[in-house]
Amino acid sequence: MVQSALPTSIDFLSPPVLYNERGEVRTVGVEIEFVGPSAERTVQALQEALGGHLIEVDPHSFALKDSSIGELMVELDSRILHPGKNGGGQKGVLPKIAALFGFAASYLVPCELVTAPTPINHLQKLDRILEILRGLGAKGTQDAPFYAFGLHFNPEIPCQDASTVTAFLKSFVLLNPWLRREVSPDRTRDLLGFADPFPPDYVHLIVSPDYWPDLPRFINDYLAVNPTRNRDLDLLPLLHHLDQDRVRAMLPSEKINGRPTFHYRLPDARVSDPGWSIAPDWNRWVAVERLASDRAMLDLVGNTYLAFKGEDKSWANIVEQVVRS
Repeated sequence: MVQSALPTSIDFLSPPVLYNERGEVRTVGVEIEFVGPSAERTVQALQEALGGHLIEVDPHSFALKDSSIGELMVELDSRILHPGKNGGGQKGVLPKIAALFGFAASYLVPCELVTAPTPINHLQKLDRILEILRGLGAKGTQDAPFYAFGLHFNPEIPCQDASTVTAFLKSFVLLNPWLRREVSPDRTRDLLGFADPFPPDYVHLIVSPDYWPDLPRFINDYLAVNPTRNRDLDLLPLLHHLDQDRVRAMLPSEKINGRPTFHYRLPDARVSDPGWSIAPDWNRWVAVERLASDRAMLDLVGNTYLAFKGEDKSWANIVEQVVRS
């Protein structure tokens, strides 16, 4: 049975598979969006608290190397403000123009803080970042009606094979009505086009206990229905890593950096809230991993879903019982 994923504390739960195929502790990268302090002021405060040495990539993009919690990147979340990022050095917007626009945009464009891949058993250290951001007066989703900032997890896949990818996606789509309810996304996100759930017909296809395709078929089925980054659980970076040629044949121009991770996009980063931690959202992801690792339960929940005729909110109540059992 799937164990409880939501204790009353905010301890970070461990997934059922802690190690990757090489016998190393799996990693997870974290992305947090906010407004308020500039990227430069933020990374300076991080350096003061965590040590390390600071590198200026451009006037609105900074890296912190060798800090006590690993490498961090802080930048304004807009590629036009970082002229070296398009693979052409100084192509596109000239550096000085980008810098001038960046200072103005810092009042409107969120900053994005991105951690390097962090061992899952050290994930609790990253909550220290939130304390630093709050100390700087950083603002989150709840601080203005037009703010719509996200929290993203990039957990490393435990095994790079078709059955693992399939099991994770089955589990995610089955739990997603519950996940979306628990996250309680700000309605602004809907207005601004936050990530869409997977289409119902595709969900019905993949949750069937008979659906365990090989990798080429899985990728073909996925791309036929989801040729987009606009999904709660974005698999394109992982599929690009597993079979670059197949993905590029379908999406030759899509901006995708292949990596052996899932990309789980959450719509709410409440960085100014003193009670906010990334632990509850991480623990809900662990619920996805636990169901994915339990083949018998996964098939049972899949069959139950296929026979279910109610609304998403009723299904969320059903799978909540699975998560908490």
